[in-house]
Amino acid sequence: MNDRIRAVALGNDPADLLIKNGRVVDVLTGEIYEANVAIADGFIAGVGDYQLGKRTIDATGKYIIPGLINTYCHVESSMATPQNYCAEELRWGVTTLITDPHEIANVAGNKGVKYMLEATRALPINYYVQVPSCVPATPFEHAGCVLDAEYMKELLELDGVLGLGEVMNVPGVLGGAPDVMVKLELFKSKIIDGHAPSVGGKALQAYVAHGIATDHESIAWSEAKEKLRAGLAILVREGSASKNLTAIMQGAVTDGIDTRRMAFCTDDKHLADIRREGTIRHCVRQAIDLGLDTVRALQMATINAAQIFGLGKLGAIAPGWQADVLVVDNLSDLKPEYVFHKGEDALEKLAKVSTVLPDESLSGSVHVAPFTEEVFASEQFTADKEYPVIEILPGQIFTERGSVHGKDVASLLEEGKLCMLAVIERHHGTGNVGVGLLRGYGLQNGAAATTVAHDSHNLIVAGTNARDMFVAAQELIRVQGGYTLVREGEVVDTLPLSICGLMSDAPAEELIKRLDEITAKAWGMGVSRDIDAYITLSFMALPVIPKLRVTDMGVFDAEKFQFIQ
Repeated sequence: MNDRIRAVALGNDPADLLIKNGRVVDVLTGEIYEANVAIADGFIAGVGDYQLGKRTIDATGKYIIPGLINTYCHVESSMATPQNYCAEELRWGVTTLITDPHEIANVAGNKGVKYMLEATRALPINYYVQVPSCVPATPFEHAGCVLDAEYMKELLELDGVLGLGEVMNVPGVLGGAPDVMVKLELFKSKIIDGHAPSVGGKALQAYVAHGIATDHESIAWSEAKEKLRAGLAILVREGSASKNLTAIMQGAVTDGIDTRRMAFCTDDKHLADIRREGTIRHCVRQAIDLGLDTVRALQMATINAAQIFGLGKLGAIAPGWQADVLVVDNLSDLKPEYVFHKGEDALEKLAKVSTVLPDESLSGSVHVAPFTEEVFASEQFTADKEYPVIEILPGQIFTERGSVHGKDVASLLEEGKLCMLAVIERHHGTGNVGVGLLRGYGLQNGAAATTVAHDSHNLIVAGTNARDMFVAAQELIRVQGGYTLVREGEVVDTLPLSICGLMSDAPAEELIKRLDEITAKAWGMGVSRDIDAYITLSFMALPVIPKLRVTDMGVFDAEKFQFIQ
């Protein structure tokens, strides 16, 4: 504590900011009580009967709560630049982000990670990075870069680096793979995020015993509870494609479980969804609607998150804690009237921050070997064989496994009851193309394609005929990444994402408008309204989520960790 903060705390000097007559939500004790909050030099100097302030806000009838914390997200998945993404988070009261930039790392390695940090240095938000642990996610696909332990050392001590990102290579952990072990050893004194979908029993015990601290992949309460008992902190996820909060929080409320080791995250959330409802604010409101006590829900969004990640004096309103503070009208809506970061009006400061543009090398990232329309021909599925089919589950990124006889493929494609799914390697021009089948997407007579394809971000195309799929792929090569939609050989719409084929530098309003437009057109072509047209598609190439996926190397069984076609 410096002399200035001490003088304000003692009531001898006026606070830089005094929030008067509000109801303080004390996440340390679980109480709500009336008090004034005095802030000096970016910290809370005192909570109580303070009357002197250089700037005073009357919060009569309102609530004073800590800034919200999003414990796990991929900023790149919003398709907005870090500055534009953070602006949306701040408007809804998130003052701390814990991010895993493995999307851009898979395309551009350390250069991409450094850009994400540099672009946020001047922003009024606590922006932390978990170093991507699995680039590529598995050896069963080709990424733009390989981020091994030696490359990680370059990032380890950078300001803003908090720990190690989601450890997706569960077999590598359980088998003691040397490359995985050296990464865990490198980060043993920092927080290590987990990624263990459907892992339980002795496998879970062994996984956690390696020092892994969190998990955001639970889709059912039984899974989350087993992980809590094993010592993992559960990051309850509610994104655009993965909506797990209801199932987990219903279970927690029913069982009366202690939620101190639980927090909220989004993982991947559409920018339009964030603009409409926020991220962690939305999670808190849902949890309250499901029966969780209001203060406990806010604890999950603040102090729980800070303590899980060792963030010291973040996440509460008390003397000596960083002055990340929200003023909200009520605890049911949770719409911020003021957002303060280190005692300053975050939205006012945000408007004055200059944009940090990426290096030119982060554009022009789509490098595809020449290919022909025949790559997508339905004739490759021979009549006398049975083929695996990826079955989309509404509201989930998990998939089921189906099958179809080769003799039926052509007719089902024509009828719109099936889509072909192709993943084209786009980083090094290897010529790799994996082809499989997809049911539940709903597209009729056309093709949709994207270079946002988790986690290696190759070019993924879903379609009902070879011609449209070929045109869609060529269109994304032309614009160097983005979303596109094709019908009858003509481009219906394209949204370019020029930064690594992942992000646009367009203002949020313009980007949201374009995303809404191309999504609506996809729905108009039959894509199921039960899924996000492009975010769901982007996960069909992710080989660490059960059950079936397609990578640039073929159809992959994500439970057995082997190719099946």
